[in-house]
This record gives sequence, C-alpha cells and structure tokens, in this order.
Amino acid sequence: MHTVEKIGGTSMSRFDEVLNNIFIGQRQGSELYQRVFVVSAYSGMTNALLEHKKTGEPGVYERFADATNEDAWGDALDTVLETVLVKNAELFPGKYERQAADRFIEGRISDVRDCMTSLQQLCSYGHFQLEEHLMKVREMLASLGEAHSAFNTVLALKTAGINARLVDLTGWNQSQAKSFQDMIKDSFDGIDLSKELVVATGYAHCSEGLMNTFDRGYSEITFAQIAATTGAREAVIHKEYHLSSADPNKVGVDKVVTIGRTNYDVADQLSNLGMEAIHPKAARTLRRAGIQLRIKNAFEPDHTGTLISQDYVSEKPCVEIIAGRKDVYALEVFDQEMLGDVGYDIEITRLLKQLKLYLVNKDSDANSITYYVAGSRKMINRAARLIEEKYPMSEVNVHNIALVSAIGSDLKVKGILAKTVAALAEAGISIQAVHQSMRQVEMQCIVKEEDYDAAVVALHKALIEPENHGDVIVAA
Repeated sequence: MHTVEKIGGTSMSRFDEVLNNIFIGQRQGSELYQRVFVVSAYSGMTNALLEHKKTGEPGVYERFADATNEDAWGDALDTVLETVLVKNAELFPGKYERQAADRFIEGRISDVRDCMTSLQQLCSYGHFQLEEHLMKVREMLASLGEAHSAFNTVLALKTAGINARLVDLTGWNQSQAKSFQDMIKDSFDGIDLSKELVVATGYAHCSEGLMNTFDRGYSEITFAQIAATTGAREAVIHKEYHLSSADPNKVGVDKVVTIGRTNYDVADQLSNLGMEAIHPKAARTLRRAGIQLRIKNAFEPDHTGTLISQDYVSEKPCVEIIAGRKDVYALEVFDQEMLGDVGYDIEITRLLKQLKLYLVNKDSDANSITYYVAGSRKMINRAARLIEEKYPMSEVNVHNIALVSAIGSDLKVKGILAKTVAALAEAGISIQAVHQSMRQVEMQCIVKEEDYDAAVVALHKALIEPENHGDVIVAA
C-alpha cells in the first residue's frame, strides 16, 4: 500500500531541505518506494506565467491576452526562461545534470512560444477569435511550471541513485485529450510502485479542462484524483506550517497547539473561511474514496502532523481551532415587504453568484437579511445598487466586518457561548452578530474589522489555552 503526497511551491523552492526531509531522509532500500509525489511549480513561477495571485500584476498570459504583437508578451516569456535557468544552476552544480535540465525546459518554452506566435497570427484574421483559445493558452502556460519542477525532481533523485520516474500529466504532444480520470488511470497503468518512486506534475491536461473549474487550485484536485485512482492508503500534503489551533503570528508560537486529529467537516469549515487545509473539491474526492488525509510540516519530518478522516470526533467536546477572515463585507438588506416571500432570498443569492461574490454566511429576521460576502468592494457596491433597483422599497447598507470562528469536531461545550461573549467583552470588543448552528461544529462571531486580531487572541486564550486537549500535540 502506497501514499500519494503533495508538495507546494514554497516548499519546492527550498528543494535541498525537501530532498533531505521528505524524498530521502533516513530511508534506505525499499523504504524509498511505495510513494507518489505530486509537485507544484517553484514559488513565484505560476505568478510569472499567468498573473500575480495577490497583486494581479500581469504575467505572460495576461500580457498575451491583451497583446496586439509578440513584443507585448515575448519579453515576459524571456524573463521566465532566464528565471528557470537560474533555478537550474542553483539546483544542479554538475554540468551534465544542469544541461539536461536546461534542454528540457528550453524545449518546452520554445514550443510554447511557437504556438502562441502562430495563434496570434491566426487570430489576426476575422474568422478566428483569440478569446476562444485563451483558456487553452492559460493551461499550456501553467503546465510549464509543474513540468519544470517535476522533471528537475526526478533528475535530482536519479542523481542520488534512486529509481525515480516522471509521470508527465501535462499532455505535451498528446494527439487527443482524455477525460480527467482516464488521463490519471492510463498514466499510472503498469507502474510498479514497489520499485519506482513516482513524481507527477500538479497540472493534468484533460478534456474537461481543469482550469475552467478550478483555475489555480488544480494541483490539489490532481493530487486527490491520483490518490483515489491508485487506491492510496493515505494522502499527505506537505505545507510550510502545522495545522495549528490559531495563527501563531497572532497568538504566539508558545501558545498555539498543533492539531493531532480532526475530520473533513472541520476542514470544510476552514475552507469556507478561506484557510484551506485542502481544496474542498479535493477533500470530497478523498472522502468518497475513504482515504485519510495527513497535513505535515515539510521541515519537521519527524512530526506526525494532523490526520483528517471522515468519522473522527474528539474524545471530549472542545474547540480545536480559532480561525477567521477579515476580507468580508456585511450586505444588510432591510425591507418590510420581504416577510413571507422566500423568493426574496433566492433572487439575491442568485445575484451574488452572478457577480462572483463568495457567500460566507448569512442571517435573517422578519424584515431583513444580512449576507456576509467576500469579494471586491466594487462588486459589493454594485450588488447593493442592483438590489435597490430590483426592490425599490428596500434599504441596503454595507459594513466592513471580520469573522472569527471557534471550530471543532464536537463543540457541545457547556457554556461556550457565555465564555465567548465574556472573553470578547473583557477584551473591549463589541460583537455585531453571533452564529451557532445546531450541528455544533462552528460558532462564528461578527466583529468590527479593526478588532479581528484582538478577537482571535481573546478567544484562543479563553477557549483553547485553559484546556488539556487529549487530541492535540503542543507545538515545539
């Protein structure tokens, strides 16, 4: 029985440590095998190829999409080539290995350049529209990053005397696209995992088009599907940090605890707050296949990490994690005409979806509904305007707020609401709203945006630090 393990881009950029901590470590002989690794592009590479994930600064793709000639994006692709060659020189001091790494990525980038130049020329004719092909270009560019890191990983492992094998899921030079599941299945057919250490690309080319649905979250989807298709005994994600009871930068490293066990329900609550332990669609694939997920710190290989399973419930009711998000707006709709009209909520929810605003939560009373949504202020204001146009009798207000949540696999803690309110009051924090569902896995407090950090510290101090948790391990 094998494991399928994913390594993120930030960890891959510290490759020597990853090689010593994860790929090899203290393993010898057969211990090196029965493992499949899914690797992401090196940190910053996908930003350069597409666009910066946080700032929106254009990469090769964004420049190509808006370009009228090759000069607009060609220089950006040249910069990518220079960057990958510098990375190769950093990883491979040996001349032979560096030449092999350079030849591989130079060939890929050259093919991409030729394809994009030809497409740009073709679309200069009126019968062909560039917009119809942009998603294919985006996927092709994204695949370069994963192919580069996966090839280099296999090369480094072979140099270390390990029988490593590259499973290139990018579909390069493939005559016809396969379905996602068939692409994974066919690529792994005939591989003896007991004798080969497999490194697969985080991007998988398929007829469905992963980026159409998941955009830049595709690597975890690929990882989960490989685990499900190959029947892994466990799926492992190596991150740069432990899954802890709160953000150690806010609460303090000496106060947080590392979560030893939890369940997929808790993982979904974290995803809803924008703090993904794993992409919710990837978690669904693992859950349905009955595969447990382990979150590990890539730089503490001896730590067992956090085991996430379907049926786990803490031995005693307790709060496991204090989490939240600040980038949230309260869209408050007051209208005395809404009483008894269920279509009111349905229409507004549909509008928010059309504007691509993420609905974190909502609450209502007889004459008002408040939607807690994440998105740009521009789109929030547009939503408020459209609601007022559709419902002329309504009054719509927008507030900057923050969500702070107490999360656990079993929150049936006696007096938890009273403790929460008292802790925030003692810290001088005014609660705008409280949500606690009957399922008892999460309790959300709505506070002013400027009170977010203090609220996290106060709730961690009141709900987690006094407890002697049998299901967590104190962080080093």
